Amino acid sequence: MKTASIETHGIVSSSRRNFLKLTATAAIGGGLTLGFGLPTRGEVRDSLTTDAPFAPNAFLRIDRAGNVTFVMPLIEMGQGTYTSLPMLIAEELEVDVDKVAIEHSPPDDKLYANPLIGAQLTGGSTAIRGTYVPLRRAGATARVMLVTAAAQRWNVDPSTCRAQKGVVVHAPTGRKLGYGELVDAAAKLPVPEKVALKEPGDFKLIGTPHRRLDTTGKVNGSAKFGIDTRLPGMKFAVVAASPTFGGRLVSVDEAKAKAVPGVSQVVRLDDAVAVVAIHTWAAKQGLAAAAPQWDAGPNAKVSTADIVAQLAAASEKPGAVARHDGDAAAAIARAAQKIDAVYEQPFLAHAAMEPMNCTVHLTKEGCDIWVGTQIPGMTQAAVMKLTGLTREQVRIHNHLLGGGFGRRLEYDGTVRAVQIAQQVQGPVQVIWTREEDIQHDMYRPYYYDRLSAGVDAQGKAVAWSHRITGSSIVARYFPPWIKDGVDPDAVDASANQPYGFSDIHVDWVAQEPPGIPTSWWRGVGVTRGTFPVESFVDELAAHAKQDPLAYRVALLDKNPRAKAVLQIAAERSGWGKPLPAGQGRGIALCIGFGSFIAQVVQVSVDKDGTVNPTHVWCVVDCGIQVNPDTIRAQMESGIVFGLSAALHGQITIKDGRVEQTNFGDYRVLRTNETPRIRVDLVKSLEAPGGIGEPGTSCVMPALTNAIFAATGKRIRKLPVGDQARTEA
Repeated sequence: MKTASIETHGIVSSSRRNFLKLTATAAIGGGLTLGFGLPTRGEVRDSLTTDAPFAPNAFLRIDRAGNVTFVMPLIEMGQGTYTSLPMLIAEELEVDVDKVAIEHSPPDDKLYANPLIGAQLTGGSTAIRGTYVPLRRAGATARVMLVTAAAQRWNVDPSTCRAQKGVVVHAPTGRKLGYGELVDAAAKLPVPEKVALKEPGDFKLIGTPHRRLDTTGKVNGSAKFGIDTRLPGMKFAVVAASPTFGGRLVSVDEAKAKAVPGVSQVVRLDDAVAVVAIHTWAAKQGLAAAAPQWDAGPNAKVSTADIVAQLAAASEKPGAVARHDGDAAAAIARAAQKIDAVYEQPFLAHAAMEPMNCTVHLTKEGCDIWVGTQIPGMTQAAVMKLTGLTREQVRIHNHLLGGGFGRRLEYDGTVRAVQIAQQVQGPVQVIWTREEDIQHDMYRPYYYDRLSAGVDAQGKAVAWSHRITGSSIVARYFPPWIKDGVDPDAVDASANQPYGFSDIHVDWVAQEPPGIPTSWWRGVGVTRGTFPVESFVDELAAHAKQDPLAYRVALLDKNPRAKAVLQIAAERSGWGKPLPAGQGRGIALCIGFGSFIAQVVQVSVDKDGTVNPTHVWCVVDCGIQVNPDTIRAQMESGIVFGLSAALHGQITIKDGRVEQTNFGDYRVLRTNETPRIRVDLVKSLEAPGGIGEPGTSCVMPALTNAIFAATGKRIRKLPVGDQARTEA
């Protein structure tokens, strides 16, 4: 790999290598086919266009007016998917991306499966990674067929024709035919099995900044989220589930609930109650009047302390082996010194800005569902199981998501809404209040990490041992992914770390919290695993009395991309320059999702221990870039999300119930608390990587490492809270 060079505008250039190397591809005719809609001209549709004569694959529809509709494989939840993916199609199809319309795909795992996951799912920072080749191939296939149709009409060789801006041009004569004039003829042609894709040097769209295509609708209010669904005769329901995990409904004062003007019905379920009314406020007031009483159930006395004690005890036992190179135990035993640390990360809620909601109209003929979901196929299957209806009878109308962060990777909310709709005549929209949302989330697990390292007399680490203990989301979500007892997601950041330890041992202990549902949270394994790994590396550097940057770089000889982003981030931040007392810089590296991220955080710690992150420098090597603006925005939002969690975020359990209720006690970073953020991108022709999650992953250890640099206090347990307070 050639040495990276820094250009005057702060973007780094690296060598061209393996730019088309992907872990998965899909055949256009039968493998991966996708479908949903982009909000151009303020319009997003949830049903497929049927009047377009030219549909060469499941991604594209072109009508006789030349209008292009992109049937989208993934869902937009703020990450920019509705801009970057149409750019892939438009690049190869040779059309203006701003004029491409988008439709939501119907649920169909066979047609619309994410090729990197095997299910119709938006998550895991896989949008660009999974569709980079398939969507470009879809656009190129359509372009080739349109050019062939034009060449046949003119009776010329197709090689003398070219496509540009929605028309086919015959170069020698200058004759032109719009795509709309060619669709009928093109539709009669055989779909080519192989088409040539553009070389990166010929890209016009990919790699260039482009405005977000979904912004206009979100600003003028025309964009439709699940919560915006309105149907004739629709009722509104507010739901309350048992406040304790595993509790049951005992009684409800139905008379008082119905005495509230507008309330029409009380729906009782085993572990929940819903009040139905003509509008949400009436339903909310009716629910308060109903004063439900609960049987607390088997987990009535469970507390966070109990759960941590269970995790700590489980972590004393050997786990399933995720990685075993050399003999770490022996190397640590004979090392000059052994360094040990325990890291803890709390339960976290998603707290998406759009509270959980779902609208259902259930009849004898079928079930229509209006919801914003990351998993339409799985959601449909769950409703089929609950209702006994066929696939054709369960119709999912997907919407923009007002934040997902992993919460809408679950279908529990839709199942609950259907359970309520089974007792309601006509369509009903079920709403979870913010309090209900936070107290009945699918939480990111509490993790307990034991790390040990052997170091020589000079402080160099010679062996690494890491035991990870926590809840296994994969065991519930995708059981076949569990191999030899190892949750590959939970161990990812440690088992696949970039540092050059010849003796390394990583194992995994599954320990489920009693009754508490867990799920992914703006990221999978790398998001949570980067914190203990990068924190412990920093500890080893401090023990060796070495610069944390230099210590890392010395362990990265076999990983030049990782080394490069670290060095660039350090240079950008002024690493090594002295800071006033009470200030410090911390550095961290995150490798995951095919991307390499380095961040430096600068903090100021007040005398009372208040931590103020003032600056964040972020360097991203995500391979080939589709929309640089999206990458920067995702890094910025990920940094804010990660800082919120690292500084304040935690869900605590007392007497079997969640203590936090709203943003007053589940803090999110305020605008005035947000640091200055600079994001630099590394130019590369490597395969594209994911960017939705690693920004969140990296900033947490960079923050706590900065706190150590400022105060000498090592933060091993999140959130930071008042741990930076120093004794007078």
